[in-house]
Amino acid sequence: VQDGGALDGLEVTDRTLLRLGDLRSNVNLEPLPAMTVQKHALSEGDVAVVEVLPSDLPPVRYKGRVWIRVGPSRRAANQQEERLLGERRISALQSFDARPCLDAAAEDLALGQFVNTYLPAAVAPDIIEENDRSLVEQLASLRFYDYRTDTPTNAAILLFGKDPLRWLPGAWIQFVRWDGDTMGADVLEQRQFSGDLVTVLRELDAFVPTLVHSHPVSDSALRERNATDFPIIAIRELLLNAVMHRTYESNAPVHLYWFTDRIEIQSPGGLYGMASPENFPSRTDYRNPVVAEAMATLGYVNRFGRGVVRAQEALLQNGNPPAAFELADPASVLSVIPSKTT
Repeated sequence: VQDGGALDGLEVTDRTLLRLGDLRSNVNLEPLPAMTVQKHALSEGDVAVVEVLPSDLPPVRYKGRVWIRVGPSRRAANQQEERLLGERRISALQSFDARPCLDAAAEDLALGQFVNTYLPAAVAPDIIEENDRSLVEQLASLRFYDYRTDTPTNAAILLFGKDPLRWLPGAWIQFVRWDGDTMGADVLEQRQFSGDLVTVLRELDAFVPTLVHSHPVSDSALRERNATDFPIIAIRELLLNAVMHRTYESNAPVHLYWFTDRIEIQSPGGLYGMASPENFPSRTDYRNPVVAEAMATLGYVNRFGRGVVRAQEALLQNGNPPAAFELADPASVLSVIPSKTT
């Protein structure tokens, strides 16, 4: 279409549309744009319409340079303008737990859980006493509420939601105890842990010790001591690791499987960010930084990537082989805690 509005007489064929579509994969563009190409047949002739959507990941570079539109003209962006575009990119890339849960409302939160359990752990008592902010303002200050959309964040739904599974259907833990070393064995016990994460963590804290059975072992002819097949610390640390680092965008739960010769903990979502099979567990990254902060605030984990190390130390002291990790699958992380008798 010419500037005056008249059609240019172009014949739009499939080959034309293919050629225009190939512009998307132009190696001079980074990141690749979201783009649609369509043909419109008008009475005056054909028109090829190429629609390029605004990037969620600015700045976009063409041949290594960032271009911006200023009024009707375009020019290369200066350093300050590139910085502003970079800040917009960081905002668009906020973690899943920090994003708003768009269909939820403050009424969907168990606010008593937030006020009575979390707030005293997160904020100093004198600050709470002086605080005259509304509950929504208090939630927002701790990254549990999004002012822009007027909705709780995914972390708020996970931690304090009245029914988290309504929005996060994979946010539960499946426990199964098998009478053998494969899933083909009979099931001796099964249980589901679900609900707001504050309550689930409390229930897990009470449940994990029940997985450990002590039995007397002779140290000498006159002395005995109690030994366990699995150290509580190892199970606890690796299970909390799975809860903290899993992806909550998956519909799959965390699996806690107890076999006769081992305990397996499977967490949806592979290693995240800077963590890789080559540097695990010395290098950690946080898929859910708000959830990680909340679990640290409540005293369940530390924030220094020590969970796996503590588990291995506990296994060594208890006489177990070290835990093994299957990390190659991008869809999950499998932790295997071997029994002392293996």
